Amino acid sequence: MSKRVLVTGSAGFIGFHTASRLLQRGDTVLGVDSFSDYYDVALKEARTDILSNHAGFSLARISIEDEAAFEAAWAEFKPDVVIHLAAQAGVRYSIDEPKSYIGANIIGTHNVLELARRHPVRHLLAASTSSVYGANTQMPFTETQRTQTPLSLYAATKGATELMGHSYSHLFGTPMTFFRFFTVYGPWGRPDMALFKFTKAILAGEPIDVYNQGAMVRDFTYIDDLAESIVRLTDAIPGRDPVENDSLSPVAPFRSVNIGAGTATKLMDYIGALEEALGREAVKNFLPMQQGDVPATEASSALLKQLTGYAPSTPPSIGVRRFVDWYRDHYRT
Repeated sequence: MSKRVLVTGSAGFIGFHTASRLLQRGDTVLGVDSFSDYYDVALKEARTDILSNHAGFSLARISIEDEAAFEAAWAEFKPDVVIHLAAQAGVRYSIDEPKSYIGANIIGTHNVLELARRHPVRHLLAASTSSVYGANTQMPFTETQRTQTPLSLYAATKGATELMGHSYSHLFGTPMTFFRFFTVYGPWGRPDMALFKFTKAILAGEPIDVYNQGAMVRDFTYIDDLAESIVRLTDAIPGRDPVENDSLSPVAPFRSVNIGAGTATKLMDYIGALEEALGREAVKNFLPMQQGDVPATEASSALLKQLTGYAPSTPPSIGVRRFVDWYRDHYRT
């Protein structure tokens, strides 16, 4: 059956792709977005123009921090499912502008939780991040590992929203799933992320900054795989019966789920895939590790597979080329 789904952050990279996938499935979608200027608003407008071509899509151009306006939109739409993706993203930006993370991530998420209490939904899903694993070194990361050692305020705010969600789920019985994303990339990506910056620099003949002397490992997750995982998880409503490898709370209909490829890729191999797709070699500026960063990430996708029968599988060699094709077409380069 089709659903009425409210998606916060619908003009963002992940929100756009998730809303698109929901619309393709036949759902009715209300996008909620403030179109913040953290990066090029024109990119957000272009994504929204595409969504607006679907008869099932409508937009509320508001901030989730504006509780009154947000509640009015929520109450009028009457969602069955809410997918909360709006956030202030970025590890390094949180070092320079910490206050913006408190507003968007903590206060904004609190408003989502409050509205789900006042206007109950069948399932509330919300974005967390692999950054909550912080100083953990045992990989692959599993959902039952401790997440009490964040290395950035961004990670701390995301970990806090998981705890907030659990408390609301326990107190008010709202079924919740928090998903932890692992280095998402692909067409319509964010300009502040490495692949976008690398592509722009290489095409301009400028050097790229490669941190930790290139000795970085990431679980790169292609955007189409991520959106498909999110959409499938809307039907995996937490209940009382745990599945194998489950993170289901013993006191609430609440779980956290990794969404990652389950493959550790060396940063230099990722750059190599980009060089091959562009047909150009990058001039590399090797630098020390950045503050707040981690040397490696790798997801266990066992729980995701158990819940949905699906796990990301697109390799960087394919995903990076698809991004380059989109970038060249969109920017006419």
